[in-house]
Amino acid sequence: MARPGAGVEWIVDVVRCRPSVLRQRARLEALFRRLVRELALRPVGKPSWHRFPRTGGLTGAWILAESHLTIHTFPEHASCCLNLFCCSRRPGPLWKRALGPLGADRGVRVRRVVRTYRGEGGGC
Repeated sequence: MARPGAGVEWIVDVVRCRPSVLRQRARLEALFRRLVRELALRPVGKPSWHRFPRTGGLTGAWILAESHLTIHTFPEHASCCLNLFCCSRRPGPLWKRALGPLGADRGVRVRRVVRTYRGEGGGC
């Protein structure tokens, strides 16, 4: 959990994914909905998606009242990068379980960064 005056950002690198899944917008949308539901996040509007024509990779971004949720997939490398920033206190998601549908149960690296914004320790 973040301390008062701080949020938490999860930077997630996922390797050894199934490339076909990384091209399926519906699967990635389901992942976004799952994270929003499990963490009781509050979306602002709908997620925005962009498909890259040559690789078929996708970039998705969802603005949240708590901040943002993003993903960028690289089917040509069987990997993706995900970022979730919450400016309010929350337990972290169970990333390996959440990302299992991408076929990435063994290749998940999570970095958790406490982001201060109340002038403590530098902040914004």
